[in-house]
Amino acid sequence: MPDLSLAAAAPFLKGAGFETTAISGTEVTGHIDAGTDHHTPWGVVHGGVYASAVESACSIGASAAVQDDGMYAVGLSNHTDFVRAHVEGRLDVRARAIHQGRTGQLWQCDLTRADGKLVAQGRVRLQNVPAKG
Repeated sequence: MPDLSLAAAAPFLKGAGFETTAISGTEVTGHIDAGTDHHTPWGVVHGGVYASAVESACSIGASAAVQDDGMYAVGLSNHTDFVRAHVEGRLDVRARAIHQGRTGQLWQCDLTRADGKLVAQGRVRLQNVPAKG
């Protein structure tokens, strides 16, 4: 598995700020310390931050699930619902597998704030593909 730390991330992912805390082939957890760098012009966290966290967490977990088979997972669709506005503070991210098949997977991801309320929720459908090299 490649280095998935925020320090090793590409600039886009660094900007989104998703940091993993635990990775397995069935669940991924992490967080985003949301603040003004993530805001829209109206002063709330941009929905793209949520969609990026959903895509990242689900792809990491799905890839972990198939890495021993010489594969990784690529997203085919991402449907993220923005449930409530968030301005600042930690968002906990938890992705878990819903279905894991030979060629495809379905994962769900929740982003919650400190009081446990849901801020965003997404589902990602992924395809398992052979790793190069």
